Formats: sequence, structure tokens, C-alpha cells
Amino acid sequence: MEARRPVSLLKKGIDDLKQTWPEEPDRFLEQHVDPFLLWCVGRNASDITFQTSRSVYCEIFGTLYPATYRSIDGADMTAIISRIYGAEALAILAGGRDIDMSYEIMTDRFTRTRFRVNITAILAGGRDGIQITMRTLPQEPPTMLSLGVEEEIIKNWRPRQGLVLVTGPTGSGKSTLLAAGIRMLVESLHGCGKLLTYEAPIEFTYDAVLSRRSLVAQSEIPRHLPTFAAGVRNALRRKPEIILVGESRDRETISASIEAGQTGHLVYSTVHTTGVAATVRRMVSTFEPSERSERAYSLMETTRLIITQTLVPKIGGGRQALREYMVFDEEVRERMLSLPFDKWPAELMRMVPQRGKTMETSAREAYEAGIIDKRYYLLYAQGARAAQKAMEETAGIAARTEPAQQIEGESADLPAQPIEQEAAPAQQIEGEG
Repeated sequence: MEARRPVSLLKKGIDDLKQTWPEEPDRFLEQHVDPFLLWCVGRNASDITFQTSRSVYCEIFGTLYPATYRSIDGADMTAIISRIYGAEALAILAGGRDIDMSYEIMTDRFTRTRFRVNITAILAGGRDGIQITMRTLPQEPPTMLSLGVEEEIIKNWRPRQGLVLVTGPTGSGKSTLLAAGIRMLVESLHGCGKLLTYEAPIEFTYDAVLSRRSLVAQSEIPRHLPTFAAGVRNALRRKPEIILVGESRDRETISASIEAGQTGHLVYSTVHTTGVAATVRRMVSTFEPSERSERAYSLMETTRLIITQTLVPKIGGGRQALREYMVFDEEVRERMLSLPFDKWPAELMRMVPQRGKTMETSAREAYEAGIIDKRYYLLYAQGARAAQKAMEETAGIAARTEPAQQIEGESADLPAQPIEQEAAPAQQIEGEG
């Protein structure tokens, strides 16, 4: 006798987010994958995670909800991965590599739903398994206005040349903010000229963004070119006005981006760091000690704007973007270039509240406006105080152990040597989560 399907006791309209897929089959086949993904998108899922021996989970407004009643087994996973990538995916995973790609569902001639996909081999229940993470991508890039981006960021988004960095942990909306900024450039009155992007994978497309004076060409890493560094070198041979590098995580890519900025190009990129000061410190730390000083000063000469973004839950649902940023104008760059590079983090922490906006200030404004809960504001306020205290303690130790050497033009009340220089270079800037 066939077993009956479980009866849901969830209340319609109240527990909708906890509802599993009404059309869930007894066994996932390839033809079930697209309808299920579209159902998840219809529930406002930002991320969909398939994992061996677990139910499928949707992340909705920052919270995970099960989307299937039954756990996914090996046969289900084989059908799902074959639909998304192809039969050769299992061989790639068995070889110790992961897969980054994009996946697209065409519902009709003019409507498509896109996903950023990562497929990774894992250990599940003591045996080899697979986890598939799918990030939902909007059909077209958002606008700066819809994201509520600060006026100062918009005003300084397009310098004549140099490096603009958007930073933050994984899932903080870096790519979304960057896409909104690129859309603003494309739609501007005089256009943006030739713009080349190098992404892994391509998340937002600009086909629907019309401009007679803008030409956007997007390349995917490693589908079209092997690495981001190779992409930047490729761009220099194609005479662009603007270059977008999807992620600056290793020494070679950072060096190539700096060189592009020094040769008169405007370069946009993302970095997995939190905070303006931390971004500069960690990018410098990727270089060998023998070249660190030279590369640090080159980085400072080309940097024009650093924005750090994070997302926190809103009262009543949804997520609110909090941003820390600072514009590196000529006065700021001259000030930093007059200091040894190992003093930059402490000096930047002092300058951000005066010449930009801190994460604590963003959190306080959102709390006072009734957008976020008090505990999230206190979390960032306490973090800022702890960082400031650590900087002051480090400066005090340095002042006691080293002779006082005041740099020309440096006021006596500035913090002394703050953050200890790393002994060995990090080969790669690590992502959070």
C-alpha cells in the first residue's frame, strides 16, 4: 500500500516561509530541477543549497528554511548536478577541484532567471557527498537609488583614473553594489566609453541597460580567460576606459590592477575584507617582504575610494546595507605617503570618522531610524571601540619601546606605530565564510 504524503499543519499566510515545495517528487529527476528553482525564487530565496543527506535549504532574508520534506540522496544529487552542469561534473569533483559557474533558466523569449553556482565535494554521513550553492541573480542590475547608496559615494564613484574597491564578507552584496555603480556609468549622459569586465562567473548582464555612448564587454574566468591577472593584461591591449576585475584576491591580480590604475585606467574590484584600514593592510600583506614597501606606495598612489558593505536583518523582514567608506583624495594620499606603510592602518582608522563614514555611524543611523534592532547597532559599536582600544594599546607599546621620531608634518597627537607587519606574505586574501 502506498504511503500517504505528510499533511502540512502550517497556517497559510503566516507560515509561508516554512512551507516545503508542494510538488516535491519521490525522486528528483532532471526535469524537476528548473521548476523547483523557480519556486524557490518565487519565495524570495537569495541562496539555495543542495547537500547530500540533507533537505534542500533556501536562505530568505538571511534565515535558512527547508524547501524539501525529504533529504537529498546520491541518486537525487546525480540528477541535479547533471542538469546544472553535466555528467562530467562528478569526474571534476573526484579530481579534487570545485566548480564555479552560472546557470540560466529561460521561462520565455524575454524572461530569464540566472544563478551563480558553486559545486564542492564534501564529507556527508561519513561518505563522499556534494554541496551545491546557488545564488539568485536579478534579471538586470539594480540602481544606486534603489540600494540607498550615500550621496558622497555616488559623487565620487567615477574618478578620472585609479582604483575603486568594494569590500566585505561573502554574501554582503559587493557584486550587487558594483553592478549598480556600473549601471550608473553606462546610463550616464556621456556614457562610460569602452568597459571591460572579468568575472567568475558573470553575475549581472547589461544587455537591457541601453546607452548610445557605452560599450560593455563581459568575460568569464576561466571560461574565456584563465585568471583575473590574465584578464587585466588582456584589457590593456584592448584600449578600455574602465576595467572591472571581479575579485582581487592574490598578489598577481592586485599587482595587475595597480598597474592598470597607474597607466590611466579606472579599475573597479572587490576584496574580501572588512573595513577601510583592514583592506589596505591585507592587500599590502599579499606581497613579498622584499617588494612590500614599493607595492604599498603604488597601491596608495592609485586608490581613490574604498567602500565596505555588510547586510544586517531589518525589523519586519529583509536586510539593510550598512557601509563604511572613505574617499582617498589628493590630501589623504599625500598624508599617507608621508608615513611608513606599517603606520597606515592606525592613521586610516583615525581618518575614516573625519573624512568618511564608519560602520558604527551607519549602524547608529539605521537604528535611530527604526530600521534595525538595537543589538545589531551595539554589535558594531562594541566592535569599533574594541578595535580603537587595540590600536591605542599597540601604539602605547610602540611608544615605550621605540624612540620618539616625529615625521615632518605629523602632529604629536597622532597614534604611533600600530599594527605589526606580517612576517610572511599571505598568498591569497581569504574570503569570509
